[in-house]
Amino acid sequence: MKVVVSIGGSVLVPEPGADRVAEHAAVIEDLISEGCRIGAVVGGGGVAREYIGAARDLGANEIELDQLGIDVTRLNARLLIAALSEESVTAPALDYEEASEALRRDDICIMGGVAPAQTTDAVGAALAEYIDADLLIYATSVPGVYSADPNKDADATKHDRLSATALVDAIAGLEMNAGASAPVDLLAAKIIERSGMRTIVLDGTDPDRIARAVRHGDHEGTDIVPDGAGAEPTYWASDER
Repeated sequence: MKVVVSIGGSVLVPEPGADRVAEHAAVIEDLISEGCRIGAVVGGGGVAREYIGAARDLGANEIELDQLGIDVTRLNARLLIAALSEESVTAPALDYEEASEALRRDDICIMGGVAPAQTTDAVGAALAEYIDADLLIYATSVPGVYSADPNKDADATKHDRLSATALVDAIAGLEMNAGASAPVDLLAAKIIERSGMRTIVLDGTDPDRIARAVRHGDHEGTDIVPDGAGAEPTYWASDER
């Protein structure tokens, strides 16, 4: 079973320290020991937003801000690599071909950002499409996809299940620029829609939630279900490896 896990920077490194990084690395290695092939994409989180905010105040343009964010995502990716076994890759993959080659060698694939104007949400979706993954998981700091921003709208409700088309519609009105924060961005949603990728958006602050979702499809987040797919997936790691 091939799985891509997109881990938000605020999830992996909510503050300087090693504990959360080590916990996520342990889950990834456990899943690999059970027969999964894992690609992980790491976001920039609060650290990236702080750098982007400072650079914006200094007059940097959006492309320069995007590049700064990419640099931070790759630093976070290196933290995750440092927590993995010595048999893992030694540096983040810089493009999808390099990531795919690592997976073909049965290595763990770790990536940060790839190009300006593309968030790590989109990188996760593109990597999943590129390697023909069975499952894409977004491990975010929120429980799933909401009807509105729950931090701004008290009436916002969480979607338990959405089609990929409905996901695109749900987030189409969100403003996205360097440092923006949302469970999944519009480009990622469109890649998910075109690829028919089974996707889960969940609260990944406890990495065991990622493991349960991969092993059994057990989660309290939002299922993004491709058009024409059955109600229940049939390829969880506990059933087929």
